[in-house]
Amino acid sequence: MKLTISAIEAINKPDTRLRLALALGFSETWIRSLLADNKENGPLTTAKALQVIHKETGLTQDVVLVEEKTEDTKVQTTDN
Repeated sequence: MKLTISAIEAINKPDTRLRLALALGFSETWIRSLLADNKENGPLTTAKALQVIHKETGLTQDVVLVEEKTEDTKVQTTDN
C-alpha cells in the first residue's frame, strides 16, 4: 500500500508532520522525506501512522491508502 496524493497533500503540513514524527519516533525532516518517496508499505502506512493521520486530518484508511499494482498481481493476457 502507498499513500494517495490527496493524503500526502493533507499530511504535508508542519503540524501534522510534527505530530507524526513524535508518534513514530522520527524527525520532522525524515517525515518530509518519507512523504516525498512514498514507498510501498513504508513507515507512513503502519497502523500507528494511520491513527495519527486520521486524528489530524480526519481522513479514513480507504482515502489514505491505495494498493500498488505489481507485476505478479497483474493479469497476463496472450494473443492467440
